[in-house]
Amino acid sequence: MSLAPRMELRQGQSLVMTPQLLQAIKLLQLSHLDLVAYVESELERNPLLERDERNDSAEDGAREDASPERGDSGGAGEAGEADGFDGDGADGESAPDPWLASDMAPERSTIETALDTSLENVFQNENPGEAPISGGDELALSQGMWSGVGAGGSFEDDEGLERNLTREISLRDHLIAQLDLAVSDPRGRLIGQFIIDAIDEAGYLAESIEAIADRLSVAPSQVAAVLDVIQGFEPTGIGARDLAECLMLQLRERNRYDPCMEALLAHLDLLARRDLATLRRICGVDDADLAEMIAELRALDPKPGRAFGGAPTEILIPDVFVRAAPDGTWLVDLNPQTLPRVLMNQSYYARVSAAARTEAEKAYVGECLQNAHWLTRSLDQRARTIVKVASEIVRQQDAFFAHGVAGLRPLNLKTVADAIGMHESTVSRVTSNKSIGTSRGVFEMKYFFTAAIPGSAGEDSHSAEAVRHRIKQMIDQENPVRVLSDDAIVKALREQGVDIARRTVAKYRESLRIPSSIERRRQKAR
Repeated sequence: MSLAPRMELRQGQSLVMTPQLLQAIKLLQLSHLDLVAYVESELERNPLLERDERNDSAEDGAREDASPERGDSGGAGEAGEADGFDGDGADGESAPDPWLASDMAPERSTIETALDTSLENVFQNENPGEAPISGGDELALSQGMWSGVGAGGSFEDDEGLERNLTREISLRDHLIAQLDLAVSDPRGRLIGQFIIDAIDEAGYLAESIEAIADRLSVAPSQVAAVLDVIQGFEPTGIGARDLAECLMLQLRERNRYDPCMEALLAHLDLLARRDLATLRRICGVDDADLAEMIAELRALDPKPGRAFGGAPTEILIPDVFVRAAPDGTWLVDLNPQTLPRVLMNQSYYARVSAAARTEAEKAYVGECLQNAHWLTRSLDQRARTIVKVASEIVRQQDAFFAHGVAGLRPLNLKTVADAIGMHESTVSRVTSNKSIGTSRGVFEMKYFFTAAIPGSAGEDSHSAEAVRHRIKQMIDQENPVRVLSDDAIVKALREQGVDIARRTVAKYRESLRIPSSIERRRQKAR
């Protein structure tokens, strides 16, 4: 065989991933929040795209019927925006609003009287190129000016008055305000700011004193001294390095930190294991005193910082709703709130394409048209695919919707993909970051894909989630005198047709945060 270079023709098949195909795949696995952000960016970038607000026309009509005069003025404003005008007159001044002037004139005159000047002199426009503030804007500013100016605020605040009034105080701001009052030394304030920055959301000091001292190039004793001051701030227990110190600070403020409490805090591990006999011997108290001490500990706050600066709770919005049909089947509907609606403006495209002269302009308009067509088709295809996959999941897990977790069946991606004629990767992308709303709550789509546990004596396999639910039910219903061990649970499940190992039962029990039989026996013996 010669190794000389030569030219030859070959014919073969290969999958070419076009940019549009790659973007469609990415679009399929996005959550509805990420999808909304992506569509918003496309609306800003592509002039041919616009929001589909046809479903909101009924609500707008209801508002116009309720307030015809305001509806007329609003319609005029929309028409002005559509024609490219900002609603100002030829002289640059806003037209007066009769409804506003008739209803709000007394309040405006009262404010002007209190200020002893005209509102036009108070809210002067600093930028001569901008239009002056209209009467309605003057009223809105005057109603919120007292809280901003009286508290040392400014109308030039970038965040806005409303945002400042509703903003919650964070834990760091709360501690910094106390630090400014308690420490006057600049060096101490700097050390205190570093310590406060090292306090986590629960209120505990996440770094050691030595690490903070090394970063600031100061003596650890100086950091410890400032930490003692911060530990006296509100809420009590802030800046603690562990749970025992946090509880100690709160007990000390209540004047309940004695040698018995000190011994109890030093052996919290025994309290977690409910080893009350050993605790009584170590603390030197009887049963009544120990019960009173434990009750005092339960009244304390183990996470004093959680009342400040907590992230807002995010509600899981379902992408699909499942409801029962009159004939006993299940209906699957898309949630319209999670579907951004976009349209392509054909009339605007006709005007722009006719006005395009150079090749670059024509290429840009053609690219925008292609991207607009692709986005609308991809959103429609994404919705259809989600409904198709969700419908098959509901069909496979119909017993769950009728009987609950006990009715879950083993299910994997291949089963759903083969049933609807799709690839497993497509089903995996569809079920990622998606959820289903049912009468039993909101569940992620991945929740319905569970591993199979074989059945004993040739019976059908069982869902791992259903078996985990059975274990929890058995432990909740166990006799306090005869606490079930893992081996007893294995024996009971095999009698129910579930072939499971003891280590699997222990793993499921730990995932449910259920203590062992020994610890449960101690808890129920009290």
